[in-house]
Amino acid sequence: MFYIYILQSKLDNKLYTGFTGNLKKRLSEHNGGEVISTKNRRPLELIYYEAYKEKSNALKREKFLKTTKGKLQLRKQISI
Repeated sequence: MFYIYILQSKLDNKLYTGFTGNLKKRLSEHNGGEVISTKNRRPLELIYYEAYKEKSNALKREKFLKTTKGKLQLRKQISI
């Protein structure tokens, strides 16, 4: 399975959107300070994820969620 996920920083409440094949490991990497883009925004909380069988579908969804339209849709969907 492939996952797109949304993390929320408990420090500044900002969101981070990512993609992975191992959600549990990736969350651990984020909170362990191993990911440069979120290192200074820890601790992070997993607030949303979607699972896909096909890697290409997950990557397309991640790309969309990083657009302005995607961010607006996501915020409405998860009520932030």
